[in-house]
Amino acid sequence: MPGPQLLVLFGSQTGTAEDVAERLGREARRRRLRCRVLALDSYSVADLIREPLVIFVCATTGQGDPPDNMKNFWRFIFRKKLPSTSLCQLDFAVLGLGDSSYAKYNFVAKKLHRRLLQLGGSALLPLCLGDDQHDLGPDAAIDPWMGALWEKVLGLYPVPPGLPEIPPGVPLPSKFILQLLPEAPSTSLQELHTASPDPQQHPSESQPFLAPMVTNQRVTGPSHFQDVRLIEFDTTGSGISFVAGDVVHIQPSNSDTHVQQFCQVLGLDPDQCFTLQPREPSVPFPSGLPQPCSVRHLVTRHLDIASVPRRSFFELLACLSPHEMEREKLLEFSSAQGQEALCEYCSRPRRTILEVLCDFPHTAAAIPLHYLLDLIPRIRARAFSIASSLLILVAVVHYKTRLREPRRGLCSSWLASLDPRQGPVRVPLWVRPGSLTFPETPDTPVIMVGPGTGVAPFRAAVQERVAQSQTGNFLFFGCRWRDQDFYWEAEWQELERRGYLTLVTAFSREQGQKVYVQHRLRELGLRVWELLDSHGAYFYVAGSAKDMPASVTEALMSILQEHGGLSHRDADAYLARLQRTLRFQTETWA
Repeated sequence: MPGPQLLVLFGSQTGTAEDVAERLGREARRRRLRCRVLALDSYSVADLIREPLVIFVCATTGQGDPPDNMKNFWRFIFRKKLPSTSLCQLDFAVLGLGDSSYAKYNFVAKKLHRRLLQLGGSALLPLCLGDDQHDLGPDAAIDPWMGALWEKVLGLYPVPPGLPEIPPGVPLPSKFILQLLPEAPSTSLQELHTASPDPQQHPSESQPFLAPMVTNQRVTGPSHFQDVRLIEFDTTGSGISFVAGDVVHIQPSNSDTHVQQFCQVLGLDPDQCFTLQPREPSVPFPSGLPQPCSVRHLVTRHLDIASVPRRSFFELLACLSPHEMEREKLLEFSSAQGQEALCEYCSRPRRTILEVLCDFPHTAAAIPLHYLLDLIPRIRARAFSIASSLLILVAVVHYKTRLREPRRGLCSSWLASLDPRQGPVRVPLWVRPGSLTFPETPDTPVIMVGPGTGVAPFRAAVQERVAQSQTGNFLFFGCRWRDQDFYWEAEWQELERRGYLTLVTAFSREQGQKVYVQHRLRELGLRVWELLDSHGAYFYVAGSAKDMPASVTEALMSILQEHGGLSHRDADAYLARLQRTLRFQTETWA
């Protein structure tokens, strides 16, 4: 292939940035450009000085933080001693993925773009900011930006005459070659790869600790609409430690029913074993897959068949389809003009990959085995706030759309199905720092707003602070009914009796007019203002990302204006200062 090798580096937390990076890699290969696609922390950042052309794809997480798989890169690239001419030979482009409902929208991409310019890099084109809040999602910004990108790249490195682009309908070679084995290996070999972590290594995504589940208890009342579980794990001998604000990552599995249905639709033998070989040396081996591996293990532990497919799924599926009518529909869903139709078919009703394959049976039956890893993303771990010891509070996701089958959260439903009373249960997990950090100074008050399961990280924080005899703990907790979903009621009341906690509750359904935590905040506005302005309090919000964080922020803004006497502009600046100094922190989830 002509020209230099294009490098696509991504920082991804939920998989969207990785998916976009892989799309860039495919588009490059169609244009006959050599291309590597790597996570930022899998790349030796010191080699950037020798790269001619790099595209960065970055998500933003937490309080404007970089994703976990680019944090080492982030620390290196912002070293103060790096010369301003370090990247003077580099042409680059930055694509950001974020959510404009958050204060630090696309903060990582914006900051990286500025830093690359400071180090002498040349931007091929302006920064692209993909927004989850757009009706068509990030693609609304990405599609036109990619068109301009390839025009620039091919202007610098044109394809030689006689070497045409690979048309969109022709599949690129798969990343991996799957070699079927004539007979299955012994079970013990499979178990060796999945259940025997190296005791010298700290538990991580590549080598999770298989933690025994101790208890799995429903903590909401029997008549409550939601099943919420309090689940405890035993991490003895794992080397796992944590502080308040840390999160545990849990690697879930697909249900046996879904695995069986998937294998039937694709005509696969779940007990067939294979080995995996990357086609190119630069392609990383899938983390956590044993060699040899069975189809059952691949589908159960690795392929996210219960996820809602992205546009790239339909692009490849269309290439692989031998059925004219199905292929025509798949091409529509993968086109820029078909995104509204795709949204209506897939995103709005939350239709899963497995359900799509059932809707396109002729195509599904013709998918070559070695394309599965290109087609279907890997199952990603889910993060849960640690409530104490290794205890998590899990709301089991279950809701209706216009589809016949209710939608279920993969990880929460899988966890709820596990019963340690029926026999030993082990769950793959590891612990990472969360987005919440608590003050180390003993006299600093903390105001914690945690409705529903958002209260979990604050339980760990309060326990830690009480153990150090720290008072000044203010908890605003909200739920529907006192007798149905008031988590840790007795514990909070005992701490309040002992003078360690000020508890403010909002039971939204116990009176004619709904009352939420933001209403309680306004009622105690003067106290909140005094704690923030006179005592240097830290303010925390945790829970559902839907409406609550915005409502709490709005209530806080009104407190700053009403009780602090600030104008709207000054209140904005005050809140921005709290965020900048980490005295206002949020941890929310969809």
